[in-house]
Amino acid sequence: MDAERRPPHPLSDQTLALLAGGYAWLPQRMRESGEPVVTTRLMGKPVLAVRGPDAVRFFYDERNVRRHGAIPGPVQATLFGHGAVHTLDGTAHRARKTLFLPLLQADRVAGVVEQVAAAWDEAVAEWSRRPEAVLFDEAAVVLTRGVYRWAGVPLPDAEAGAVARDLIAMVDGFATPGPRHWRARRARRRQEDRLARLVRDVRAGRTPAEPGSMLERVATHREASGEPLSPGLAAVELLNVVRPTVAVSWFVAFAAHALHRRPDVRDRLREGDPVYATAFAHEVRRFYPFAPFLGGLAARDLSWRGRSVPEGGMVLLDVYGQNHDPALWGDPYAFRPQRFVEHPAERDELIPQGGGDPRTGHRCPGEGVVLGLLETLAVRLARLEYEVPEQDLRIPLRRIPTRPRSGFVITGVRAPEPHADRAAAAAGAGGSRH
Repeated sequence: MDAERRPPHPLSDQTLALLAGGYAWLPQRMRESGEPVVTTRLMGKPVLAVRGPDAVRFFYDERNVRRHGAIPGPVQATLFGHGAVHTLDGTAHRARKTLFLPLLQADRVAGVVEQVAAAWDEAVAEWSRRPEAVLFDEAAVVLTRGVYRWAGVPLPDAEAGAVARDLIAMVDGFATPGPRHWRARRARRRQEDRLARLVRDVRAGRTPAEPGSMLERVATHREASGEPLSPGLAAVELLNVVRPTVAVSWFVAFAAHALHRRPDVRDRLREGDPVYATAFAHEVRRFYPFAPFLGGLAARDLSWRGRSVPEGGMVLLDVYGQNHDPALWGDPYAFRPQRFVEHPAERDELIPQGGGDPRTGHRCPGEGVVLGLLETLAVRLARLEYEVPEQDLRIPLRRIPTRPRSGFVITGVRAPEPHADRAAAAAGAGGSRH
């Protein structure tokens, strides 16, 4: 047995190397192995890391990989919440997943997009009266206002900024020790407490919930056992609707970065072609770094392409590496939306939000919402007149999750003509159907 195929030595733990390498850590290990599979150790556990469409199907097969117990406590305490749908398997997972199935319906996606687009148009008028705006921060407030309106969750306008900052903090601090992590924990506690009180008020009849809204669905949902969610767990799952939506702020900042670097793409996007808007949204999610990898635990002793991991070991799916794999994309470090016009995105090739079937598996059911929002906001952004002053637009790959260091500052914002806004909305709504 050669050295690469031996079980990883206990002293070969790569936790510190991961913290130092960030997004590049796992792709670098795979380049060194010469194959889209490696074995290593993280946090003392043996690890099997895989990449490729076949590996995606292997990873999402519940006979191979389970989620229960797989998400580290610090990640549950910041990003997902304890007891969230992401931590479940089998019947329990499928029963909880029904809560999120409206996110797969075209009319519901259009509803989220419409609310966020309206909040964007309101915000643009305000930005035009300021000397500058930090697009990442402003997008977070826009997305918070829009998704809370859509979900039927009351949110006083004056509190939208504080809630947006908490939702961003939950994402920003999940993968790092230190101040960002503790800020994320405090933010989650605040927002879980707030939404748990709301659920209690809805159940007690003190606060009405709009019929069919996500608030009503969560407040009335019953588990496979027939029991309702506790108010705390209901709050966790409400946050798992609104938090990922507000995380689109990262993609808005990346979209602005791409349009700044590629004026030709900006000109093409302005035309409002829905097919190109969809292609642009896919390319932003492929090209720019968001999730470095996804993880689970081996449900049994596993082997993939000659590499093994024992039952209970970690299994990682190399998301960033797959989205930049030359075998799949040819020129992976070229930002080229046209690739998705020429070759539509395949389910298990493009995996910025996981793979598999979103209706029954662990792929994010809100992926269509992310696409619809990015299509619509990208067209609006391409049509918005503004200047980009001197700033630090580097995107550090050691920071997880990363973003342009400056947050993408814009100045001299000039609101587009009303007819242009309507055209942008139509283009985004059309693109979300593709």
